[in-house]
Amino acid sequence: MDTTVKALDTNGPATAATLVATDLQPFLHDAVVTLYAPSFVISRPDGQLGGGADGFYHGDSRALSHLTVTAGSIALAPVVGGLRGADRADFRAILRGLGEVTPDPAVALNRRRTVASGRLEESFEVTNAGTQRVGFRLTVTAGTDLAPMERVKTGHAPDPVPAREEGGAGPGGSGLAWSRDGFAVRLVSEPAPDALEAPEGRLSFDVELAPGASWTATLRCTAAHADGDQFPAAPADAVPWRTPALRSADRRFDQWLDQSVADADRLRLVDPRSAEGGTGGVDQFLAAGAPWFLTLFGRDSLWAARMLLPLGTELAAGTLRTLARRQGAVADPDTEEQPGKILHEVRRSTQNFNEAFAVPPVYYGTVDATPLWITLLHDSWRWGLAPEQVEQLLPHTESALAWIRDQAAEADDGFLRYVDRTGRGLANQGWKDSGDAIRHRDGRLADPPIALCEVQAYAYEAARSGAALLRAFGRPGADVWEEWAEGLATRFRKHFWVEDARGAYPAVALDRDGRPVDSVTSGFGHLLGTGLLNQEESAALAARLTGPDLDSGHGLRTLSSDSVGFNPYGYHIGSIWPHDTAIAVHGLVRAGFPDAAASLAAGLLTASAGFAGRLPELFAGHGAEAGPRPAPYPASCRPQAWAAASSVLVLRSALGLDADVPGGTVTVAPAFAGAYAPLTVTELQVGGARLDIALAADGTVNTTAPEGLTVVSA
Repeated sequence: MDTTVKALDTNGPATAATLVATDLQPFLHDAVVTLYAPSFVISRPDGQLGGGADGFYHGDSRALSHLTVTAGSIALAPVVGGLRGADRADFRAILRGLGEVTPDPAVALNRRRTVASGRLEESFEVTNAGTQRVGFRLTVTAGTDLAPMERVKTGHAPDPVPAREEGGAGPGGSGLAWSRDGFAVRLVSEPAPDALEAPEGRLSFDVELAPGASWTATLRCTAAHADGDQFPAAPADAVPWRTPALRSADRRFDQWLDQSVADADRLRLVDPRSAEGGTGGVDQFLAAGAPWFLTLFGRDSLWAARMLLPLGTELAAGTLRTLARRQGAVADPDTEEQPGKILHEVRRSTQNFNEAFAVPPVYYGTVDATPLWITLLHDSWRWGLAPEQVEQLLPHTESALAWIRDQAAEADDGFLRYVDRTGRGLANQGWKDSGDAIRHRDGRLADPPIALCEVQAYAYEAARSGAALLRAFGRPGADVWEEWAEGLATRFRKHFWVEDARGAYPAVALDRDGRPVDSVTSGFGHLLGTGLLNQEESAALAARLTGPDLDSGHGLRTLSSDSVGFNPYGYHIGSIWPHDTAIAVHGLVRAGFPDAAASLAAGLLTASAGFAGRLPELFAGHGAEAGPRPAPYPASCRPQAWAAASSVLVLRSALGLDADVPGGTVTVAPAFAGAYAPLTVTELQVGGARLDIALAADGTVNTTAPEGLTVVSA
């Protein structure tokens, strides 16, 4: 059957006029994902790897697509399985009927998984708790297609690669091996199997167990690219933040934070070009998410680092320098690179999704990463990044500011716009980058070039932040950038605001002809607290965000449920993104609306419990009225960097926590943290030193702050 597939974006789903089963993006909602970037494993809830996106991956390539265990004709009945932290998982099953003389199970299989960079370890332990001696053949079947990630994502996985038997010294001796195009995979077992069958990829073990006895075998799979890792795993003992400990009256909050920080830890990658920075250290950043985006993404990595600032500035500094080394230097229409521009994503090679959609290895198709880079540098300075490190990045700041100015000047109305000029890249280049994301209230898609409302807020905040940095470090231009920002705010007020029956609100965007794209979206939350709005405008948006069409009870819908085209399973047209809601929570607190923030935060907390503390990239926007647990978006990344980091931003917002290390203050003015009191959080960080906060049930706050910083309570 002829199939026409048009992938709308690298962060979103594929659509098609005609689809067959093999064209569909694999679902992940019931998957167990163990992670140690740049490697991860996706399996079924019972631990088996065998279909769809299942597999062991390393560096955007699938090392194993199948790893299943059977016990001859004996049925394996899964009992329990799941994560232990971020990089480990356990799965238990009963061998039904084997050795049973009463209704009680007798023989059990415990499968333990650990993933590290380029390495998967699977341990199989069989225990006999019965009264009879048992014997059976346990067979592990392994296979792979060595598929690149984009092929897996589109459902077009290649044919399996036959296994070959390969000898070797050390534990396991001979094993199975696969290789293609410089990507090599090897699987060995300890003890050695009783039978090894290649190319079928079968390892068989004859197990004999007396009553009370156990048997164990461990399989180790290694994977490597011949040219090494594009972004290597970060050292396990070099975590670039303090690990916070939260104990609150709501244990869901504690679990959410614990799991999120564990996931962020395993999303850490290193820039191999760190030595270019002259800092003497290793620069780390967070990969965007597993499975689809386990690499450097400008926007995602910047937002995640910004959200994690209360844990320290080292991750932010590494992220800033990693992106600064790759800041645009020339005008290249094929990659959309421009002088001063911050990139969108980096891959090993071109991603060829289909004839109409391909993304080069280093791609600059994003309109918002550049202003977000500036704001992260400013915020990092406020949280205590060393002045000499800030100063080293000021030339990059000036280049980024110039890009904002020049891009805005190209448009007649002076707004920051985007358009895909390649014909094969992203149609939309803000964070809502699926092709159907930016639409009018009647459902019509907006025509590019498009000026997004939140991007104007980012640009405003970046101009003000850049001005503050230039002034603080004695560099010229601060007054000019403050004037530019105020001019942008005046133009925004004139061109973006529209009205409906509920009153005035800013359009999600302006289209090619400068007409407001008048749908009601979660983008309101990104405007709050940036300084772009006055108090009256902020109040109007706070009321909008807490309305039932946007506030689902589990977080903010990306598109109002009253809108034409609303789809609770729509990637950016009705779904809920945790980071999006967390940004709104923080913006509401900054703008002076803590009660509205508390409502949205409570929804996220409820949703986090529905996902066992590991909030996904996004989930369906049906809302709390449809049931107490949110429905998953089946193809969502989980874990995902800014979803994980959202827990820290919500905690910061609840505590009313802010820092001005250059000014000598740290602010702790609880906004809605009383809902979780008594609350104690330790091992936060400001100015490079420890910060602890305790909030009693009666509202009393005790803060242990670094020496030299004055605690401000309001």
